[in-house]
Amino acid sequence: MRQFESMKVLNFYIVHRIWFIFGLIAFGIASHIWLDGVLAWICYILAAISVLLYFMVGTMRLVQQSVMEGDVDAAVRYIKMIKFPKLLFKPVRQAYFMLQSNLALAHEDLDTAEQNIRESLKTNSTLAGDVRGTNLLQLGMVQLRKGNSKEARKHLLEAVKLGIPDKDNLAAAYLQLCSIEIQRQQYRVAKEYFKRAKAAKPKNEEIVSQIQQLEKQIPRLPG
Repeated sequence: MRQFESMKVLNFYIVHRIWFIFGLIAFGIASHIWLDGVLAWICYILAAISVLLYFMVGTMRLVQQSVMEGDVDAAVRYIKMIKFPKLLFKPVRQAYFMLQSNLALAHEDLDTAEQNIRESLKTNSTLAGDVRGTNLLQLGMVQLRKGNSKEARKHLLEAVKLGIPDKDNLAAAYLQLCSIEIQRQQYRVAKEYFKRAKAAKPKNEEIVSQIQQLEKQIPRLPG
C-alpha cells in the first residue's frame, strides 16, 4: 500500500514537475529574504535537480509505464508533454524516438515512423545496450511496408550483422530476407535465410506459423 502511494506521489511530481520548480524557486527566494539562507539553498538545489530531470528525462517513465500497462492513450498524452526531446539523456532520447515510431506505426503513419527510427539511430547510444540491430530491423520492416524492398534488404542485412538479441525478431528478420531473395530469384540464398530463421527457434506464434507455411514451399524452389 505504501509503495502504491509512493508511486502516485512520484507520478504526480513527474507530471507537475515544472510547477514544483517554480514553487521551489519562489520558496527559496522567500527563505532567503525572511527565513534561513541554508533552507533557501536547499530549495535552489532541489529546483536545479528538477530542471535537469525535466529536460533530460521528461515524462518517459510514465510513457513506458503506460505502454507496459497497454494504455496507449495515456502513453500518447505523456509523450506529448516532452517538449524538447533532443535534450533528453541519450538512452532516454533513443527510447523516446522508438516509442514515437511504434505509436506512428500503430496509426499507419510510415513516414513519421521512419523519421523517428532514424532519429533513434542518430543517438548512437549503447548505455542501455546496443539496440541498433533492432532499430534497423524496424526500419527495414517499415521500408517493406512502403514497398521499397531494396532499401528493406539493405537495412535487414545491417540489422542481422549488428546483432538482434531477441530470437523472435531475429527469426522475423531472416524470414523477411528469405522472402526478398525469393522475389529476386536467389533461391539458394533464400534457403539459407530460411534455415537461419528456423535455427533461431522463435516462440512467437505468428512467426512459427510463417515458418511452417514456408517449409512447404522451400523444397519446391530450384537450386
